[in-house]
Amino acid sequence: MAIGISNAFVQLFDAEVKQAYQAGRSLAGVTRERSNVEGNQVKFPKIGKGQATVRVPQTDVTPLNVTYSQVSASMTDYIAAEYSDIFHQQKVNFDERRELVQVVGNAIGRQMDQVVIDALNAASSPSTVATSVGGAGTNLNLAKLLAAKKALDTKNVPSEGRCAVIHANGLSSLLDETEVTSSDFASVKALVRGEIDTFLGFKFITLGDRDEGGLPLPSTRTNFFFHKDAVGMGIGMNQRSEVNYVPEKTSFLVSSMFSAGAVAIDDEGIVKVSTTE
Repeated sequence: MAIGISNAFVQLFDAEVKQAYQAGRSLAGVTRERSNVEGNQVKFPKIGKGQATVRVPQTDVTPLNVTYSQVSASMTDYIAAEYSDIFHQQKVNFDERRELVQVVGNAIGRQMDQVVIDALNAASSPSTVATSVGGAGTNLNLAKLLAAKKALDTKNVPSEGRCAVIHANGLSSLLDETEVTSSDFASVKALVRGEIDTFLGFKFITLGDRDEGGLPLPSTRTNFFFHKDAVGMGIGMNQRSEVNYVPEKTSFLVSSMFSAGAVAIDDEGIVKVSTTE
């Protein structure tokens, strides 16, 4: 006898996974994002700078001759899947569905974050802050934050829309900095909540260790301070879920998938901050 599962259940599962994925994704909204991309690539325009000139009466105007270029991100397909054995459960009941929703949704969210992290790390010529800033072999500190801010300020990067993606070990180091945690210097009560939300104009996002790779750690940790318009992300196929019965395995295959790609658009809006943990 064929084993089926209703469309209502599949729709419910898909909606729940989407909610879990959106809740588990840390880097949503911190890039220039484009949805419903057709084809295997998405292109983001990059417009150069222009300089005004003195206007001389009765002469032709001088055009700015602004350079125009574009960068492309290739779509990569991802899937998160797990089997639910019918001998363990007569059917996919509420408890197991809830567990699978969290597993699948969080896996998608982390991978979506990793797409952005990999694009940041692949930037060819970003500004850098060495691990020696603020002391040889030091973790994240105020001196490094100021250096990252200065690097963006020097490049005339807008102050609105700046983001900092740091590791949990770097957050722990920052919470030991009086200038960061004291109300005399910042209105955010960092030690009360054990986190830093906004400081020096940066929106802070803290990530821990991740199986997908997380923030790079070859020998020193790389943290990223950037403007949202400096990174582009294209989503070819938004998250969608399926539940299918596989007779050979006497199990339901629960899967969720998406297709996306990201690229560094403007290296001037990206700063790599190296820390020693």
